[in-house]
Amino acid sequence: MGGSAGTAKGPLGPEVGASAFGVGLIRRRRRRWLRCAAGAVAVLVVGTGVAAWAVYAKLDGNITPDEAAAAELERYAKERPTSLVKDARNILLIGSDTRAGAGNRQYGRDSGTERSDTTILLHLSAGRRSATAVSLPRDLMVDVPSCRRPDGTRTEPMFAMFNYAFQTGGSACTIRTVEKLTGIRVDHHVVVDFRGFKKMVDAVEGVEVCLKEPIRDKDAKLRLPAGRVTLDGEQALGYVRARKSLGNGSDTDRMDRQQRFLAALVNKVRSNDVLLNPVKLYPVLDAATSSLTTDPDLASLRGLYDLVRGLRDIPTEQVRFLTVPRESYVYNANRDQLVEPEAEKLFELLRTDAPVPIEPKKRTAKGAERPASARSRGHTGYESPPPAFRGTTAAEDTCG
Repeated sequence: MGGSAGTAKGPLGPEVGASAFGVGLIRRRRRRWLRCAAGAVAVLVVGTGVAAWAVYAKLDGNITPDEAAAAELERYAKERPTSLVKDARNILLIGSDTRAGAGNRQYGRDSGTERSDTTILLHLSAGRRSATAVSLPRDLMVDVPSCRRPDGTRTEPMFAMFNYAFQTGGSACTIRTVEKLTGIRVDHHVVVDFRGFKKMVDAVEGVEVCLKEPIRDKDAKLRLPAGRVTLDGEQALGYVRARKSLGNGSDTDRMDRQQRFLAALVNKVRSNDVLLNPVKLYPVLDAATSSLTTDPDLASLRGLYDLVRGLRDIPTEQVRFLTVPRESYVYNANRDQLVEPEAEKLFELLRTDAPVPIEPKKRTAKGAERPASARSRGHTGYESPPPAFRGTTAAEDTCG
């Protein structure tokens, strides 16, 4: 007599057999496994999405919008210059010397005010074919308009040093002063303090510079050998701010040094796939966003992305750094004034988005860089830049 289907031996074994019940059980188990796997994948996808959103929200929330400046600029909207070239952008980069806040107090006493330690007008051409960064000396004598102080009172218009604008009226006053000086519409602005600068340098794991001579500067906390040196954030801050112990002690020399450092920083960010590697990019974005105060339109990852997405394709030889043509102020050799008509020619090129030619620097026998037509700065012994667009590009090797 043959046994029942439930006990018959078959390819599935003596316990299960070949019955529909056994096959159905296997199918149910398989479906249950697939549902579990799909659930795990869904959890992973959702978890990854939540993590990505958390990272985005953190970075997006890092940036401080400069609402006060936006309101002040809106008050004077009718008197501001208009943009002449669609898609070209002008961004004012302001380095604040504030001692307030974590990481800044070690550089001096907080007097309750802050000045523009460094100011650069960055012009991005339409189509992002080139980028031109123009340094504006803090000692340049300019017309500063009536501006709103932090306490709500207003200043009187005056002829004063350029950094007086930021000290009394913050970024809005600085923007209006630059626009009055140049006739160029400032589309965006970015303010960064000492701590933010250091964080950016550390986030890219240091920036390499070339030193012609060893540096021993107690005030700047620098003790560095000659040759190629990779500076961390603290060293980089001392390097770009030092004045008395490096070069000829002039603000001209300091701005040249800042421009060379920024060129090196641009190269470092563009190298090593920083922009394409999330592991390398996150600390850079975190440092940058947490260090910035910007106009409201830039105060988001989306705003920053829309601005810089085309920058990585600009050839390094088209990333230019220069100083506005200026010379010793006629009434005070320790102050500066624009050299005309050269300065106006430069402003016209930027306004119309025309190429800005760069005059290469020449080196002295000691290796210091100076223009061929440099002139004396009176009793100070400083050198005044020539009436030309002298500068450098991100493609130049300072050790070459």
